[in-house]
Amino acid sequence: MSRSNRERTEQTRQALIAAGRRLFVEKGYAETATPEIVAAAGVTRGALYHHFEDKKALFRAVIECEAKAVAEAIEARSGSYDAPHAWLIAGTSGYFDAMMTQGRTRLLLIEAPAVLGSLASATIDAENAEATLRAGLAAMLPEAGAMLEPLTSLLSAAFDRAAIAIEAGAERRQYEQAIAVLLDGLADHLRR
Repeated sequence: MSRSNRERTEQTRQALIAAGRRLFVEKGYAETATPEIVAAAGVTRGALYHHFEDKKALFRAVIECEAKAVAEAIEARSGSYDAPHAWLIAGTSGYFDAMMTQGRTRLLLIEAPAVLGSLASATIDAENAEATLRAGLAAMLPEAGAMLEPLTSLLSAAFDRAAIAIEAGAERRQYEQAIAVLLDGLADHLRR
Protein backbone atom coordinates (compact mmCIF):
# COMPACT_ATOMS: atom_id res chain seq x y z
CA MET A 1 0.00 0.00 0.00
CA SER A 2 1.45 3.36 -0.96
CA ARG A 3 1.99 6.10 1.58
CA SER A 4 -0.95 8.14 0.24
CA ASN A 5 -3.25 5.12 0.44
CA ARG A 6 -2.13 4.48 4.03
CA GLU A 7 -2.73 8.13 4.85
CA ARG A 8 -6.21 8.04 3.30
CA THR A 9 -6.98 4.82 5.15
CA GLU A 10 -5.90 6.37 8.46
CA GLN A 11 -7.83 9.57 7.72
CA THR A 12 -10.97 7.52 7.08
CA ARG A 13 -10.45 5.58 10.30
CA GLN A 14 -9.94 8.79 12.27
CA ALA A 15 -13.02 10.38 10.67
CA LEU A 16 -15.10 7.39 11.76
CA ILE A 17 -13.72 7.57 15.31
CA ALA A 18 -14.38 11.32 15.51
CA ALA A 19 -17.91 10.99 14.14
CA GLY A 20 -18.61 8.02 16.39
CA ARG A 21 -17.35 9.91 19.43
CA ARG A 22 -19.51 12.95 18.62
CA LEU A 23 -22.62 10.85 18.20
CA PHE A 24 -21.95 8.55 21.17
CA VAL A 25 -21.60 11.63 23.38
CA GLU A 26 -24.64 13.34 21.90
CA LYS A 27 -27.03 10.38 21.76
CA GLY A 28 -25.43 7.51 23.67
CA TYR A 29 -24.25 4.22 22.24
CA ALA A 30 -27.65 2.53 22.06
CA GLU A 31 -29.32 5.42 20.24
CA THR A 32 -26.56 5.88 17.66
CA ALA A 33 -27.07 4.05 14.37
CA THR A 34 -24.30 3.14 11.95
CA PRO A 35 -25.92 5.07 9.04
CA GLU A 36 -25.65 8.22 11.18
CA ILE A 37 -21.99 7.53 11.88
CA VAL A 38 -21.03 7.05 8.23
CA ALA A 39 -23.01 10.14 7.21
CA ALA A 40 -21.32 12.23 9.91
CA ALA A 41 -17.91 10.88 8.88
CA GLY A 42 -18.61 11.45 5.18
CA VAL A 43 -17.75 7.87 4.25
CA THR A 44 -19.59 4.81 2.99
CA ARG A 45 -20.98 2.04 5.12
CA GLY A 46 -18.44 -0.23 3.44
CA ALA A 47 -15.65 1.99 4.77
CA LEU A 48 -17.01 1.59 8.30
CA TYR A 49 -16.97 -2.20 8.00
CA HIS A 50 -13.56 -2.16 6.35
CA HIS A 51 -12.11 -0.54 9.48
CA PHE A 52 -14.36 -1.93 12.21
CA GLU A 53 -16.16 -5.23 12.58
CA ASP A 54 -19.28 -3.51 13.90
CA LYS A 55 -20.52 -0.51 15.87
CA LYS A 56 -19.20 -2.01 19.09
CA ALA A 57 -15.68 -2.28 17.63
CA LEU A 58 -15.86 1.39 16.62
CA PHE A 59 -17.04 2.26 20.12
CA ARG A 60 -14.10 0.36 21.59
CA ALA A 61 -11.72 2.34 19.36
CA VAL A 62 -13.33 5.56 20.62
CA ILE A 63 -12.91 4.41 24.23
CA GLU A 64 -9.28 3.43 23.63
CA CYS A 65 -8.57 6.89 22.16
CA GLU A 66 -10.27 8.59 25.11
CA ALA A 67 -8.39 6.47 27.65
CA LYS A 68 -5.09 7.17 25.92
CA ALA A 69 -5.84 10.91 25.94
CA VAL A 70 -6.45 10.77 29.70
CA ALA A 71 -3.17 8.94 30.32
CA GLU A 72 -1.31 11.45 28.14
CA ALA A 73 -2.85 14.37 30.08
CA ILE A 74 -1.79 12.81 33.37
CA GLU A 75 1.74 12.24 32.11
CA ALA A 76 1.97 15.75 30.64
CA ARG A 77 0.91 17.30 33.93
CA SER A 78 3.05 15.13 36.20
CA GLY A 79 6.13 14.60 34.01
CA SER A 80 8.09 17.54 35.38
CA TYR A 81 7.98 16.28 38.98
CA ASP A 82 10.66 14.00 40.39
CA ALA A 83 9.19 13.39 43.86
CA PRO A 84 6.55 10.62 43.63
CA HIS A 85 4.09 12.40 45.94
CA ALA A 86 4.24 15.62 43.89
CA TRP A 87 3.99 13.53 40.71
CA LEU A 88 0.79 11.88 41.99
CA ILE A 89 -0.76 15.18 43.11
CA ALA A 90 0.01 16.75 39.71
CA GLY A 91 -1.32 13.61 38.02
CA THR A 92 -4.55 13.96 40.02
CA SER A 93 -5.02 17.43 38.59
CA GLY A 94 -4.16 16.15 35.11
CA TYR A 95 -6.76 13.38 35.44
CA PHE A 96 -9.50 15.77 36.49
CA ASP A 97 -8.55 18.20 33.70
CA ALA A 98 -8.72 15.38 31.16
CA MET A 99 -12.07 14.20 32.44
CA MET A 100 -13.49 17.71 31.97
CA THR A 101 -13.46 17.14 28.19
CA GLN A 102 -17.10 17.19 27.20
CA GLY A 103 -18.61 13.69 27.20
CA ARG A 104 -15.48 11.89 28.38
CA THR A 105 -16.74 10.94 31.85
CA ARG A 106 -19.92 9.51 30.37
CA LEU A 107 -18.03 7.61 27.68
CA LEU A 108 -15.32 6.12 29.89
CA LEU A 109 -17.12 5.59 33.18
CA ILE A 110 -20.74 4.93 32.26
CA GLU A 111 -21.08 3.83 28.64
CA ALA A 112 -17.86 1.78 28.32
CA PRO A 113 -18.62 -0.65 31.18
CA ALA A 114 -22.22 -0.99 29.97
CA VAL A 115 -21.33 -1.59 26.31
CA LEU A 116 -17.98 -3.36 26.47
CA GLY A 117 -18.44 -5.03 29.84
CA SER A 118 -16.69 -4.19 33.07
CA LEU A 119 -13.71 -6.48 32.37
CA ALA A 120 -12.93 -5.00 28.93
CA SER A 121 -13.44 -1.49 30.26
CA ALA A 122 -11.16 -2.19 33.24
CA THR A 123 -8.52 -3.65 30.92
CA ILE A 124 -8.47 -0.49 28.80
CA ASP A 125 -8.18 1.62 31.98
CA ALA A 126 -5.43 -0.65 33.35
CA GLU A 127 -3.37 0.02 30.23
CA ASN A 128 -3.82 3.79 30.46
CA ALA A 129 -4.74 6.02 33.44
CA GLU A 130 -4.52 3.18 35.94
CA ALA A 131 -1.05 2.30 34.66
CA THR A 132 0.15 5.83 35.43
CA LEU A 133 -1.42 5.63 38.89
CA ARG A 134 0.23 2.25 39.53
CA ALA A 135 3.64 3.63 38.52
CA GLY A 136 3.23 6.64 40.80
CA LEU A 137 2.10 4.53 43.75
CA ALA A 138 4.96 2.07 43.21
CA ALA A 139 7.44 4.94 43.34
CA MET A 140 5.81 6.62 46.35
CA LEU A 141 5.06 3.42 48.28
CA PRO A 142 7.85 0.92 47.57
CA GLU A 143 6.87 -0.89 50.77
CA ALA A 144 3.36 -1.61 49.36
CA GLY A 145 4.53 -4.95 47.93
CA ALA A 146 1.61 -7.26 47.17
CA MET A 147 -0.82 -4.51 48.20
CA LEU A 148 0.16 -2.35 45.20
CA GLU A 149 -2.44 -3.88 42.86
CA PRO A 150 -5.43 -3.65 45.23
CA LEU A 151 -4.39 -0.14 46.31
CA THR A 152 -4.16 0.91 42.67
CA SER A 153 -7.56 -0.58 41.91
CA LEU A 154 -9.22 1.07 44.91
CA LEU A 155 -7.67 4.48 44.26
CA SER A 156 -8.56 4.24 40.58
CA ALA A 157 -12.18 3.65 41.58
CA ALA A 158 -11.97 6.68 43.89
CA PHE A 159 -10.73 8.81 40.99
CA ASP A 160 -13.58 7.59 38.80
CA ARG A 161 -16.22 8.29 41.46
CA ALA A 162 -14.73 11.75 41.95
CA ALA A 163 -14.87 12.45 38.20
CA ILE A 164 -18.55 11.49 38.12
CA ALA A 165 -19.29 13.69 41.15
CA ILE A 166 -17.37 16.63 39.68
CA GLU A 167 -19.21 16.32 36.38
CA ALA A 168 -22.47 16.39 38.35
CA GLY A 169 -21.42 19.69 39.94
CA ALA A 170 -19.37 18.78 43.02
CA GLU A 171 -16.44 20.99 43.98
CA ARG A 172 -13.33 19.70 42.23
CA ARG A 173 -10.92 21.22 44.74
CA GLN A 174 -12.50 19.19 47.55
CA TYR A 175 -11.94 15.97 45.63
CA GLU A 176 -8.34 16.91 44.87
CA GLN A 177 -7.80 17.53 48.58
CA ALA A 178 -9.47 14.23 49.46
CA ILE A 179 -7.17 12.33 47.08
CA ALA A 180 -4.17 14.05 48.70
CA VAL A 181 -5.43 12.98 52.14
CA LEU A 182 -5.82 9.38 50.92
CA LEU A 183 -2.29 9.37 49.48
CA ASP A 184 -0.80 10.88 52.64
CA GLY A 185 -2.70 8.39 54.81
CA LEU A 186 -1.46 5.45 52.74
CA ALA A 187 2.12 6.66 52.94
CA ASP A 188 1.86 7.19 56.72
CA HIS A 189 0.23 3.80 57.27
CA LEU A 190 2.70 1.81 55.18
CA ARG A 191 5.73 3.49 56.72
CA ARG A 192 4.76 2.60 60.30
